[in-house]
Amino acid sequence: MAIVAAVTLGSTVVDAPPARADQIRDMQYWLADYGFNDAWLTTKGAGVTVAVIDTGIDGSVAELKGAIVGGMDASGIGAQNGQKPIGDNSQHGTMVASLLAGRGRGPVPGSGVTGVAPEAELLAASVAFGTNTGSSISNDEQIAAAVRWAVDNGADVINMSLTRNTLDWPQSWDDAFLYAFEHDVVVVAAAGNRGAGTTAVGAPATIPGVLTVAGVDRNGEASFDASSQGITISVAAPSEDLVGVVPGGGYAKWDGTSGAAPIVSGLVALVRSAYPDLNAAEVINRVVSTAVPSGPVQIYGNGLIDAAAAIDDEVAPASTDPATQLKEWIHLHRRAAVAPSEEPTDADEAIVVKADPPAPERDSLASVIPNSFTMATVVVPILVLAGFAILVLLLGIGATRHFRRILRR
Repeated sequence: MAIVAAVTLGSTVVDAPPARADQIRDMQYWLADYGFNDAWLTTKGAGVTVAVIDTGIDGSVAELKGAIVGGMDASGIGAQNGQKPIGDNSQHGTMVASLLAGRGRGPVPGSGVTGVAPEAELLAASVAFGTNTGSSISNDEQIAAAVRWAVDNGADVINMSLTRNTLDWPQSWDDAFLYAFEHDVVVVAAAGNRGAGTTAVGAPATIPGVLTVAGVDRNGEASFDASSQGITISVAAPSEDLVGVVPGGGYAKWDGTSGAAPIVSGLVALVRSAYPDLNAAEVINRVVSTAVPSGPVQIYGNGLIDAAAAIDDEVAPASTDPATQLKEWIHLHRRAAVAPSEEPTDADEAIVVKADPPAPERDSLASVIPNSFTMATVVVPILVLAGFAILVLLLGIGATRHFRRILRR
């Protein structure tokens, strides 16, 4: 199964001439419209590490210099530090990373992309999207390996701007994602895009416990091409008219939940920075419970994100946690795959089927020697009836003799 990037409608190169060094800043409407400027009064994501599992990040671009603190390559065709763009859409990972944690340092002072969490640190885990990438490792294996590596290397958040385009996922992902959840890592995934053929949310956005992100246009209305729908959607964020940094420098305007996901991952980083004692469940709860309701849950989830409210508002405690959600799903849906030879667990005891007892052998004397059954149902009733008949007979004889004596007198 090929993994594809959650981007659609292509991208267009954007010029930023020195005379208008703030042009790119002006295009980042989500910073003001979704409360990030206000949230930055409290935190910009310092102390939080976000793993970007994507096509590799070019850490040499101005906006991302110094932002990447570790990396790996799961594909076998990238660089060991995860900073070589690879795959069918090699610019994808750099664009995602800039939306998330761009430092706002463009080629000239006062220019460039500022990420929603501009002080968060990044881990670059490169994977090769698509089917003809040259990698001998399957997409599914790459994702599972990258998730585990991210957890082991200090990720607090994992961003996945990709989709498998299927509701289901391989069993190896059960273990990898549960590993992340049990280590208190928040996993954010893009819902995918109709314009790229994803009509319904696909894995990993269907995995219980994942924070799934749908996309909206500049007016906050559900995007038709740059989003999809499904019951697992958690929140919605901008997915149209986005701008990001491309490998080698320069900018591109693009659409897709590939961009909505890192905006939410950045918000998660802000919450984790502002509330370092909160666990993953409580962090997710802050993001979803402060979202602004906007319409059907299968399109908007809990609603449009509100960064300022996620940082400042009081919220009720979380009622569940990602690990529990995924464990319950595994228990319900993977039980049929358990091999018959496996030992039963305490929670799932084996049912032992007992054979019927053998039929008794036929006895040649059974017809003449009474048994308990025939005694109870045949012999005893006959004896009772016979006794009663004898008693009646004796009474009759006694009565007859009595009347004869009377007549003789």
